[in-house]
Amino acid sequence: MTRFILVVGLAVGLLGAPSVVRAHDAYDDSESNPIRLAAYAISPVGWLLEWTVMRPIHFVVSNPQLEPIFGHAPHETPFGAYSPYEPDVP
Repeated sequence: MTRFILVVGLAVGLLGAPSVVRAHDAYDDSESNPIRLAAYAISPVGWLLEWTVMRPIHFVVSNPQLEPIFGHAPHETPFGAYSPYEPDVP
């Protein structure tokens, strides 16, 4: 009898579990492209390299006292010669 209750409980648990699973967004066939699958593996490596190697290097070379040595120039403003719109805050 205990075995029967265990089997029924397991069956109910396994059959009920898929009903609560939901995706974060809609799936389409572009996610199954082999290049996209490779990008899923490579993207974390790129993120890690950016935060552990490239950003610290930029921090050092963008130091105002070291800019002439490394030839770093500050980035231009994305707004060109225009200043961004700043609303009047009362």
